[in-house]
Amino acid sequence: MKLGNEAIFPNPRVEVSIVGFLATWWMGVPIGIVLASVGFMHQDSKQMFIITLKAFVVAIIVALLTGLIGLAFGWLYLSNVGVNWWLPDNLIDKKSFISVGSMHNFSYMGGLIGLIAGVIYSIRIRNSIRTSN
Repeated sequence: MKLGNEAIFPNPRVEVSIVGFLATWWMGVPIGIVLASVGFMHQDSKQMFIITLKAFVVAIIVALLTGLIGLAFGWLYLSNVGVNWWLPDNLIDKKSFISVGSMHNFSYMGGLIGLIAGVIYSIRIRNSIRTSN
């Protein structure tokens, strides 16, 4: 529904969640491919499954925390100093828009850092299993 210049959504949180999902789902594809490929280094399918699943959890937690850092950075800093991004003319809540944009940008970095952390986790577990045998 449209009223004046701004879009009015019946469930804004749902619509924003859909936009967030559509903007970031693809980042999980390369992360999944890399972590699953690294998982092949483990001795058997049971180890591979459990350790790779834990590596995914590591990556998700790192990405989530990095996104939250980006949200805080956007809220506490960027929204006060301003950004050189395109901002809609009819923007109602500039501070929240900038904060969420910052969270979105940080989340990509978090995905990359999470991927690296997941790979390191998987390699360290493999090495600790080898040295204990």
